[in-house]
Amino acid sequence: EQEYHGVVRCALGWACWKTYVGRPETDEIRGVAMNVLGNGLISAKHYEDALTVQEAELSMLRRVGAPEHSILVAQTNLSTTYARIGRHEQALQMSRDVYSGELKLYGEEHGRTVVAACNYATSLVGLERFEEAKSLLRKMIPVAQRILGDSHDHTLSMRSIYANALYQDTCATLDDLSEAVTTFEDTA
Repeated sequence: EQEYHGVVRCALGWACWKTYVGRPETDEIRGVAMNVLGNGLISAKHYEDALTVQEAELSMLRRVGAPEHSILVAQTNLSTTYARIGRHEQALQMSRDVYSGELKLYGEEHGRTVVAACNYATSLVGLERFEEAKSLLRKMIPVAQRILGDSHDHTLSMRSIYANALYQDTCATLDDLSEAVTTFEDTA
């Protein structure tokens, strides 16, 4: 199957949206079309436009009483877009909400919760909230190792984020820096 990128993906997103926009808000295909448009705008680096579409999508999902899983997916997309346009505090708040929602919906021992924790930790490190990030990752890395395995992409990403939190912290000790180097070497 062909993967489309950039402006082609954006054009396909607009075509999809124009095709299904006339359907009722409760129509699942209309919601998918809105999502495809948002992703197409992201692919073409039209982040502000994508943000508008994603905020409208989340609002619509809440209005129509969509399943919690669908709302969490929309919030994850929105959080990523907030970060891309430099609205890091909003990205952090949204990623915290998603992590909390995934915990409630699936529990700690689930891949979706691990991904949400990874996204939340990324937001924390981006805002230099290293202690919070390290605390979260110390708790969730063993979970990721247990349910996904040591060599899974998400486990490796979490360990890399943890190493970044260790060495970027201006209060890092020599032991912290040594641990960061070892972790980077293990995840490379």
